[in-house]
Amino acid sequence: MSTIAKVVGLPKKKPGEANPIDIHVGTRLRHIRTLLGMSQSKLGETVGLTFQQIQKYERGANRIGASRLYDLSRVLDVPISYFFEEMPTELSHDRYKEVSQQLSTDVSAFETDNMTRRETLELVRNYYQITNPAIRRRVFELTKVLCDESQDDENT
Repeated sequence: MSTIAKVVGLPKKKPGEANPIDIHVGTRLRHIRTLLGMSQSKLGETVGLTFQQIQKYERGANRIGASRLYDLSRVLDVPISYFFEEMPTELSHDRYKEVSQQLSTDVSAFETDNMTRRETLELVRNYYQITNPAIRRRVFELTKVLCDESQDDENT
């Protein structure tokens, strides 16, 4: 059990028992794979695994590591956050309430910087995905005009 789990008093899982979060992530993996019409074999082949390993991930029997989750998200064309969406409240919040409160206190200063906000990072990422330089320049100019107009509205 991790140090955080000991301090916060998270419930201990029995040996051989799948973690509910791993089950949820696996269910989401199976969901998107099925929606895309991809077999376990094809997905496994694409990311360098056997279909048995994909089965274990989908059942939550094996935990998906960060690099593997990244690979899966790229192959399935979904953001990593997709795997955690629609997670029941008791898994995503209540279970780690004390840890979440402590972490939010520790990182609150970091989140106030506009340059580190998710919205900013997504905007920049999307901006650079515009391959046509003329269009990208027009988007850039548009944002400057909108910013100027926004500031004018605030001053009136």
